[in-house]
Amino acid sequence: MTVIRIPGVHNLRDVGGIPVGESRVRDGVLLRSAQLAQLTPAGQGRLRSLVARVIDLRDDAEVLREPSALTGVPVERVPLLLGSVESFFAADTDLEGLYRHLVDDCATQLVAAVRILSDGEPTLVHCTVGKDRTGVVVALALSAVGADRDAVVADYALTASQLPVERNRAVVEYLRTHLPDARNAIQLATESPETVMAALLADLEQRYGSVAAYLQASGLTDAELQALRVALVMEG
Repeated sequence: MTVIRIPGVHNLRDVGGIPVGESRVRDGVLLRSAQLAQLTPAGQGRLRSLVARVIDLRDDAEVLREPSALTGVPVERVPLLLGSVESFFAADTDLEGLYRHLVDDCATQLVAAVRILSDGEPTLVHCTVGKDRTGVVVALALSAVGADRDAVVADYALTASQLPVERNRAVVEYLRTHLPDARNAIQLATESPETVMAALLADLEQRYGSVAAYLQASGLTDAELQALRVALVMEG
């Protein structure tokens, strides 16, 4: 994975290089990040040189609150939660519960996002922080084409170290003030433990046989799965 520094964007990286059997994920095809509201003019030009399309996983309220500053790149909206982000904090949902909600209740949307990736254009996937919704979409896409499990989990876990310290400090302070009894809120907002993603992928394999089979059971066709492999994996 390659961390990319662009003014106004946090948690931006290219997942190219992750091993897939004897091959690896192509460079420059699948990027991931947090929201793009603070993208600077210089950052816009740099990002436009890297991606041909953006998948925005946020809901309408999030987009209105922090509209993207990126112009000149087509955006595919695939809202990925049933309910607001705030509702999961209010319910004191933990990360395992949130991810189980995504794969069980938002399978159609997950497939829609993966289907876009199968087109093979250089694509940036993002939500608000680039941790949970983005993390699940990227992990599923990579796992579906046979990417190394440890590397997929490591890419997910890298996010926690990429979140701005000042952002985390402000979030933690807010949560301790407004949700003092919540047990899971800080983890939900700031952490990306390897164990959580590893457990999610293992659960899908136990229930469906493989991550690819889960996506196919949720609507991804054989042709689309093959196109995803062609799009993401280097030949040879």
